[in-house]
Amino acid sequence: MLYPKKVGTLPVKGSDEEKQTNEIKTVIPLLDCIDIQGKTITGDALLTQKDIANYLVEQRDAHYHFTVKGNQKNLQDDIKYYFDNLNQKADYTTTDGVDHGRIEERKIWVSAELNEYLNFPHIGQIFMVKRHTVDKKTGKEGGDFAYGVTSKNPDLADAKQVLKDNRGHWTIENKCHYIIDWNYDEDRSRIRAGYGPENITRLRRFSVGLLLGKKSKEDHSIAQKMQRLNRNPRVVLDYLKMTRNSCRFTEA
Repeated sequence: MLYPKKVGTLPVKGSDEEKQTNEIKTVIPLLDCIDIQGKTITGDALLTQKDIANYLVEQRDAHYHFTVKGNQKNLQDDIKYYFDNLNQKADYTTTDGVDHGRIEERKIWVSAELNEYLNFPHIGQIFMVKRHTVDKKTGKEGGDFAYGVTSKNPDLADAKQVLKDNRGHWTIENKCHYIIDWNYDEDRSRIRAGYGPENITRLRRFSVGLLLGKKSKEDHSIAQKMQRLNRNPRVVLDYLKMTRNSCRFTEA
């Protein structure tokens, strides 16, 4: 059985105690501390919640861009049914990775036809992204579909901009969360007691941040770098330039 990750604490009303909670309950208190007026806040399926959408648009004068999956099943089914029966070319197409090992083609369809029908607040458009990949070495093909909603109407964001917002979210996901989940298997972590989950995730993000900040052309991936540094304190200290041999000292 999978348990939701406990990523933060919130005060208990009328008490000095705090309770642990997951991302859904911590996102609004976190955004309260940030100036997001006029900004587009992207979120994965877990954060596709009506309360969060209302908060962003009504209270903060911001926009949302959310992925829609099974936790909003009716919304997902309606969007999928619409695009499955829409016989028209993609509104925008882009191809990346020609100079790398994998070619990725992304197509996006957008529509404002269901804005009044769907049971979700402040929808400006719905979208479907189709991703098709080809491994240049093996020729193996792959692909997937993603569905979502955004509060930006067609006057504020055309198909190209909606796809840019979508890719911007996954750029952050891949550079941070994916690295941590893949290398630390964080989603299956059994550290749950007390402040353990918060402390260990902060340490992991701090270490990944250090590696990303010092990554050079010789470092092919964070995973390879972590494997080389694993269980070798001297190499770690040299890499961070924290030893006499790896940094300059000025004589007093």
